Amino acid sequence: MFVIKFLYFIIFIIIVNCSGNKVSNYHGVKSLDVKFSELKLNTTNKNDLYKIIGPPSFKSDFNKNKWFYIERLKSNQSILKFGTQKIKKNNVLIVELSKDGLLINKKILNLHDMNDVKYLKTQTDKEFQNKTVLYDVFSSLREKINAPVRSKK
Repeated sequence: MFVIKFLYFIIFIIIVNCSGNKVSNYHGVKSLDVKFSELKLNTTNKNDLYKIIGPPSFKSDFNKNKWFYIERLKSNQSILKFGTQKIKKNNVLIVELSKDGLLINKKILNLHDMNDVKYLKTQTDKEFQNKTVLYDVFSSLREKINAPVRSKK
């Protein structure tokens, strides 16, 4: 009787802890597309960018006046897909500033601008062969040198 009550208790705990709500993970700056419309070319400066959006996610290594802001929203697809997440929003704002600190260029990239990279699955064969006697001698020496040292007893 105790085992049945314990089993009912465990099943109750599992059902209570399950949630029907979708889990969403935000990364970066929220509502980046709305803040993009607030930026005005040749009038917005660095201080305004910090007030409107905040500090950049990262700055370009090659051009310190090019700033990047990232927004990504991922949410679970369904219970049947065991927690796999789908990207709902993926916005990247690229802002370029002049030497004086004024906004001279702005561009936003969204989910549809992402490139799907396909890799080639074929393998390139070698044009040379290492089947000489000298190669065999050196490879066996290399194996003996790289072999772990055995402890003497």
